[in-house]
Amino acid sequence: MRPPVEFHYRLPTRARGFRHGSHPGASFGAGQEFALHARLFDHPDPRRLDLRASQCAVPPEWLVRLHLQRVAVPVYVVVDVSASMLFGGERPKLHLAADFVEALGYSAFRAGDRVGMLAFDSEERGDLFVPARHGRGVGDEMATMLRRFSNTSGMTAGIEGLERTLYRLAGRHSLVFVVSDFHWPLGRLGSALETLVNAQVVPMVVWDRAEIEPPSAGTMLVVSDVETGKARRLWLRRRLLEQWRDNVARRRRELAELFGKRGIKPFYVEGTFDAESLSRYFLEAVV
Repeated sequence: MRPPVEFHYRLPTRARGFRHGSHPGASFGAGQEFALHARLFDHPDPRRLDLRASQCAVPPEWLVRLHLQRVAVPVYVVVDVSASMLFGGERPKLHLAADFVEALGYSAFRAGDRVGMLAFDSEERGDLFVPARHGRGVGDEMATMLRRFSNTSGMTAGIEGLERTLYRLAGRHSLVFVVSDFHWPLGRLGSALETLVNAQVVPMVVWDRAEIEPPSAGTMLVVSDVETGKARRLWLRRRLLEQWRDNVARRRRELAELFGKRGIKPFYVEGTFDAESLSRYFLEAVV
């Protein structure tokens, strides 16, 4: 049995909430981080009485020390389960997403956070909904659901499905991972993300190497659209290979521009999920 994979995530701002956890919070409570002095009359807790500060107060009055507590953060993963996510040279991209979800569940458990899952294709997928809860096996359960999932209807991804799914999380103070290959029109994605105005959003762009690294020139390639089922033959001329690479680079720029306008940086999963790189992503975002 392989050891569980873990990564470390941090939020760039203080988290709201009252449930004790590991993240710096914005509320007063049982914590070690001193915030300010307040009158005992306003905060009647003699255990936090500061005699030295009270003697120096002008006018003289009893003062108590207030501390900021560390809190737990609800974590959600929103997964694209459309037909294109079932593509993969060695493994389906949805299985790469499952690897991440498995690591997320264990990481959230170690941090004391609750974690839940939502999914979408052209619609919201209620059959893959997992409410946020805290437990060692939550990530394993969600990952197993994704690995066993089969999009037999061939449903394509759509912004409508994502919009309906994100509406469930509207207004929540949370950490939200949006996992998709983003192989669909991005026109309304920006407005859909506005739904998560109170959340920290991390786009997880899952690509297979066969999508972004074309074969050598002079190869006859038989391709099949996993969403429409249409097949065609392509002779990979040098010009076509250049166009292939240009399209990949253009999509990277489009995603960087769209998310960058909202202060978000996408994280790419290409071929394998690298937990160390994701930990570094959060460290750089916070620093």
